[in-house]
Amino acid sequence: MMARRLLTTAYWADTIERMVRAASSSALATLGVGQLGLLDVDWAAVASVAGMAAVVSMLTSVAAGSTGDPQTAGFTTGR
Repeated sequence: MMARRLLTTAYWADTIERMVRAASSSALATLGVGQLGLLDVDWAAVASVAGMAAVVSMLTSVAAGSTGDPQTAGFTTGR
């Protein structure tokens, strides 16, 4: 059951959406911490934090692959 679920387009579209949301949120949070100007930003650190957030989000979606709504990458059902 889980293997078939992980092969659907809907599942991966949902997973990618969650990854982008997590990466964007963490990048915005990182940018707001002690930065004075655009040139003062440590872009490598921002990219590192955003990338890790995306990876964690993907792993969470894969872990949810055996539970929840079979049409999404989430742990909960839509019911």
